[in-house]
Amino acid sequence: MPEYDVLCIGNAIVDIIAQCDEAFLETNGIIKGAMNLIDARRAELLYSRMGPAIETSGGSAGNTAAGVASLGGRAAFFGKVSNDALGDIYTHDIHAQGVAFDTRPLEGAPPTARSMIFVTPDGERSMNTYLGACVELGPEDVEADKAAGAKVTYFEGYLWDPPRAKEAIRQTANLAHAAGREVSMTLSDSFCVDRYRDEFLELMRSGTVDIVFANSHEIKSLYQTASFEEALAAIRKDCRIAAVTRSEKGSVIVRGDETVTIQATKIKELVDTTGAGDLYAAGFLYGYTTGRSLKDCGDLGSLAAGLVIQQIGPRPRQNLRREAEQVGLL
Repeated sequence: MPEYDVLCIGNAIVDIIAQCDEAFLETNGIIKGAMNLIDARRAELLYSRMGPAIETSGGSAGNTAAGVASLGGRAAFFGKVSNDALGDIYTHDIHAQGVAFDTRPLEGAPPTARSMIFVTPDGERSMNTYLGACVELGPEDVEADKAAGAKVTYFEGYLWDPPRAKEAIRQTANLAHAAGREVSMTLSDSFCVDRYRDEFLELMRSGTVDIVFANSHEIKSLYQTASFEEALAAIRKDCRIAAVTRSEKGSVIVRGDETVTIQATKIKELVDTTGAGDLYAAGFLYGYTTGRSLKDCGDLGSLAAGLVIQQIGPRPRQNLRREAEQVGLL
């Protein structure tokens, strides 16, 4: 029996979230809606200019692991923190969510990663991420038992920025496939796709990745087209399963000739889109690893995403399993 449902690999980041207006983004040269990579000096500058903030553990794949655990799944995580105060916060939070996290922390510099996230009144989040200790994740951090023992390994495209993480992911994927498991990835961000388009396509076409998560902007960037339909037709050929989110339009899942359209969950108020895609992947992968139909997988993803965007912060505050049971999905 597999020991875990989902193994997530990603940047271990503490999110520092504050609300701001559009003028703040313009004044500080922040690209709205994107993940902007920054150095330590800019991190300090932006932190000094932030209004009242909430500190919460984040990082794309870590959020997904927390979501899987909240649904009742068995989740594990590989990610690098430093042996410092933010590293302790991150480790405490992910363990408290019920995720197995045993990656050895880094001793000394660089410090644990942090992302200054500015949320505008429309709920859009603009991330400014100092990767810190994340760049030290490498092949030595791969735990072979978890890699071979998880039904699906899931990693974030953001991990293609630090070079040694690529080796760790390829190693984990080899161990997973050798054990008859599957590998999935999220494209993460359209700017990330622009940086690594050819490598992402190679991962899919070579069979290194079986399942791909993306939003409509990322998939159009991947295939360099303005047409969503063209991009969907292309990704259908390039990977076994693709799940593509479309904000309030819901999502579309394709597998071979099969197409499943998922409605967006109705929400009362859009507060903060941070973590929406991460939680969609959590719901989908929980459904997938417990043998549910693609429709049920998409509905679970839609529910989890719909709940997280009605709060500040990227990790579920409600018990997702209870919420799914209440609407008859579990």
